[in-house]
Amino acid sequence: MTVSFFQIISFLILAIVVIIVLTTKYKVHAFFALLIACFVVGAGVGMPAATIIEAAKKGFGNIMQSLALIIVLGTTLGILLEHTGATRVMAGYLIRKTGERRAPLAMSLTGFIVGLPIFCDSGYIVLSGLNNSLAKRTAVSVVILGTSLATGLYAVHCLIPPHPGAAAAVATIGADVGRQVMIGTLCAIPAMLAGYWWAMHAGKKMPVVMPTHESGVPEEKKQPSVGQSFLPVVVPIVLIALKSFTSFEGSSHDFLSTIIHFLGDPVIALSAGIVLAFTGGKNWKRDTVGMLLQAAAERAGGILIIIGAGGAFGAVLAAVHIGDYLGSSTALESLGLFFPFLVTFVLKTAQGSSTVAIITAASIVQPLLPALGLDSPDGKLIAVLSMGAGSMMISHANDAYFWVIAKFSGMDIKSMLKVYSVATIFMGLVTLLVTWLLSLFLL
Repeated sequence: MTVSFFQIISFLILAIVVIIVLTTKYKVHAFFALLIACFVVGAGVGMPAATIIEAAKKGFGNIMQSLALIIVLGTTLGILLEHTGATRVMAGYLIRKTGERRAPLAMSLTGFIVGLPIFCDSGYIVLSGLNNSLAKRTAVSVVILGTSLATGLYAVHCLIPPHPGAAAAVATIGADVGRQVMIGTLCAIPAMLAGYWWAMHAGKKMPVVMPTHESGVPEEKKQPSVGQSFLPVVVPIVLIALKSFTSFEGSSHDFLSTIIHFLGDPVIALSAGIVLAFTGGKNWKRDTVGMLLQAAAERAGGILIIIGAGGAFGAVLAAVHIGDYLGSSTALESLGLFFPFLVTFVLKTAQGSSTVAIITAASIVQPLLPALGLDSPDGKLIAVLSMGAGSMMISHANDAYFWVIAKFSGMDIKSMLKVYSVATIFMGLVTLLVTWLLSLFLL
């Protein structure tokens, strides 16, 4: 089977267009859009149907092997923290420490910390009631507070596993999960600050908006302590970070290092977080536990099938040897880390979902890593961070999270576009800049 360079690029572009059109115009679930894209590329270059199916099945299975447990456990941890009220306890603690005068900064920090284990849309819904009541109490516009909270949550959602996009990119690219969590967390801090800065700068120029109602989750009578609230979030991150330090080449392999390596496995670390999250609840009932675990499994299932379809698409691209066709391109080599950013940015802006954008981009970028000069362990880390930056921008009216923020904060569309959407542009560019600076030391 002889395929021209023009033919393979044409059908790759067509597949991307198919994904965008199906998910935006026709509201087709991303799983089916990605699966159809597999056949668009495969059939377009002359692959037999049986070969396409075999490659898709293999790609689906490989990414499930890498991610299924992490996604399910991460989702479970987030749901337990929501149920016990730990998220609101963490938020209240940070507000007390920063003072109501710095309420926007407190909400930004709250979003960042709560967002580590909880998906951004769920985190915003849970904390929106507190955010709106704080706006009434401090007379700070909900445009400022809402954007501060939203961007704090968004920064970690786009960069750090177990969030599905980042986790899928790590698995597809072959980066180290522990280092991604550790360095991704550090890179998310400037992104959070960029969102906070723009919320303060642009929000002050907008008309003051006060919430008309308080939404979200009502406060429980019995809430966990501050320690019980923070530990399920902090302990898994610390364990994963410790494993990364003990995994460096030349590190000792004594008994303590072996234990740390075991406990720092993301599956074990997240399991520890779940156990600690249960300590924050009172009077657990069998029916309640069963309901929460079922909800976690169902929510994770919807995420996993999208990630699996992304793995299938990546496997088909690998089977048509797209890397061989583009590998010798000097133009591609000169783009380096900017290529993953640009691909993800275009996909995100066009179809709205950060998760779908980064999963699709990872499938395209993976076979091109050698040509981009990013096939080393550090290069793979840079590639994932670059895609995370691209997946931040631009969040606008085709993004479900955009409407969650608008609905639960009461912001109008003009305010959302001028403040929140522009904030995501700054977040993506700042993260790209930090990633580029990091590449100067690592590559």
